[in-house]
Amino acid sequence: MAERHTTNLTGVWQGLYSYAGQGEPTAFTATLLETSGFFSGSTHETCLVEGRQRATLCALVEGTRRDRSVGFVKTYDGSGGWDHSVAYAGALNADGTEIEGEWRVRGGISGRFLMIRPAGKAIATKRRARVDIDA
Repeated sequence: MAERHTTNLTGVWQGLYSYAGQGEPTAFTATLLETSGFFSGSTHETCLVEGRQRATLCALVEGTRRDRSVGFVKTYDGSGGWDHSVAYAGALNADGTEIEGEWRVRGGISGRFLMIRPAGKAIATKRRARVDIDA
């Protein structure tokens, strides 16, 4: 029988993404809200591209989670001159505190990402959902 994973992704995540074989990773913060396997949210990060200003880049996120499989599209809002979309595919760890995987954009550019949240946040979200259901 397949494992049924019920950890909700709702919360604030700290993340890093890196380009395949290039430079230092870029840090970002993601705020997600999940309902029934679908989630949306936003991210923000500081632009670290050489020759560009250190602007804050903002993006909207929409995705799905099925058991431990997580996929989403991050679309930059045009701030800092970025307005493209990035596809992410990853796996959630057993305790719901890490998502790790790969990102891709058109033209074959890709890299790795890691998102982390404290264990207490996942547990608190699960407890809150149970209280709401039992009420």
